[in-house]
Formats: sequence, C-alpha cells, structure tokens
Amino acid sequence: MNADKTLAIDIGGTKFSVALFEGERIAERESRPTDREGGPEWMVEQIGSLAAGWNFERCGIGFGGPVDFAAQKVVLSTHVEGWRDFDLAGKIGTRFNVPVIMDNDANVGALGEAMYGAGRDFRPLFYMTLSTGIGGGIVLDDCRVYRGADSYAGELGHITLKPDGPECLCGARGCFERLCCGMWLERDYGKSAKELMQDRAFVERYVLDLAQGLKAAVMMLNPARIVIGGGIAKAGDALFVPLRAELRRQVTGWSRARLDVVPAALGDDSVLWGCLALVT
Repeated sequence: MNADKTLAIDIGGTKFSVALFEGERIAERESRPTDREGGPEWMVEQIGSLAAGWNFERCGIGFGGPVDFAAQKVVLSTHVEGWRDFDLAGKIGTRFNVPVIMDNDANVGALGEAMYGAGRDFRPLFYMTLSTGIGGGIVLDDCRVYRGADSYAGELGHITLKPDGPECLCGARGCFERLCCGMWLERDYGKSAKELMQDRAFVERYVLDLAQGLKAAVMMLNPARIVIGGGIAKAGDALFVPLRAELRRQVTGWSRARLDVVPAALGDDSVLWGCLALVT
C-alpha cells in the first residue's frame, strides 16, 4: 500500500520551502529566497511551479505572519506588503485540487518540534522562532496548539521590553522582535545575525534582552521545555550557554519553573514537519 503523500509549505520573510512527504519521510524538498516585492500571487506561482510534478492528497502551510485559523486566511505579513486578508489556503487548494490547512509558522513549528523534534514528551511546550522575526507557539498536554480566542496566542515578538526603545514595524516601541530578530540585528549593526553570534561580547549583551522576552513565557506559561528554532538558533552553544545563565539570573528567585531551553532538533525543517502534523 502506498504511503499517504502530503505537500508541506513553509513561507518565511527570507525564504520559502516546499516538501513532499511520503508517510513520515521527506521525499522531495526545495527552498528559494522570498521576493519581498513579488507579493502573494508571485508566491502562489512559485509554489505551483516547484510542486507541479508532485502527487499528493493534502497540503499544510506555515505562514510567516498572523493567520486567522478559523477563517483559514492570512491576516497580514508584518514584513511584506500585499498579504492582508489573502486567501492563500484557497488559492493553493484550487491550484492543486487538494484540502489545505494553514496556520502561523510559529504554531506550525511548535507542532513539528512537539511531535517529531526536541519537544517530544515535553508538555506543555513553548516554541519560539528566532529568525527574520520572532514568533511563538504553544502546544498543550493533549498535543493541541493553543491559539487563543482570535488566533493571536503566542505572539511573543510584540511584547514590549523597552517602552522608550526603537520603533517596531508594528508601530509600537521596544518590541522583543525589534530588539532581537535577525532583520533588525542586521539593520542596526550592519552585520548578519550569523556574524554577530560569533562575537562573544555582543552575545553577552544580546542575551539580556532575549532572556527578558523568554522570562515572560516562563512566568505566564510554565512550559516543560522551551524550544528555539530559526536561523539564529543555529549558533548553538555560543548562544544557548549564556542565554540559559542569563535566564536563570532573571527569572524570579522563588519560582521553581523549569528553565529547559534547547535548540530545535529539526533545524530548518521544523515548520515542514509541523505541516505534516497539522494535516494528519
């Protein structure tokens, strides 16, 4: 009997990836840079072209921005214009004539790590993507993603760390994302996040803000484990060792909350695996 086939789509601000799963095996995988000027129609065409020769029965999408899960529509992209209220799931479903389920990429990445990666056997799980932007996803004891009343749970990137800090793309000042995400690090310091993570003195300053943002998740959610994915998490011990130390220092002294913080086990594929979990 043939394994079920699933198309997984991960759309981020820097790149997008598509994969074909045969059962729980990635049979095909392609990644391309995201054209920020191309807009949603360009993205649909790119996905259509890359997956044109693949046969599959269902599709899961992780989108890098707010998603109205109940309506299955993109709310907007916080990094690229043209996505407001876009019916991405409908467009992809029509293109390939298959059922489609879509969610915010952080929620999908959380599901991937919870079911197949560093979050297995850890519930509740908090997953944070630390890449072009910052997003969060929460997986509960029964393995459901917690989305809140309006699909906006987990948006840790827009908590305020410094009320008088620099302006974020969302219009507020001093957001966690504005201080710690890859896009702003490069704009503020003139170096890529990868380069900056190799500078020990920079990392020691950086983890002050990073730990402050994570403290909010620890105190609010008391997760069994925090998994961090996205490109910046690839820095490994150079980031995670000082981050764990700073988080221990910042978290309220009487709290016995677990401070178990690890990098994503699935690397660049957390969201793709989450897409599989989303539709099966």
